[in-house]
Amino acid sequence: MASCPECDFDEIDTEDFEEGDTLSCPECGKNLVMTGADEVDFADDDEDDDDLEDEEEDEEEADGDDDDDLDDEDDAEEDEDLDE
Repeated sequence: MASCPECDFDEIDTEDFEEGDTLSCPECGKNLVMTGADEVDFADDDEDDDDLEDEEEDEEEADGDDDDDLDDEDDAEEDEDLDE
């Protein structure tokens, strides 16, 4: 049995896992990786996923702003064409 480094739940069954395998804490759901016999640590992909989600949100916001500007320019050009 291993203990979760996040919530200190100390009954994580590691019997069917080997070093390098990933698992989730049954108490808090945190993704963990086996680092040794009955030892677990945080899985790296948790932090990477959070960073990736933040970057994607930033890109979407930036893309959305650019699209609005382009639409305004297109509308202005159409208005000019109609005025002529």
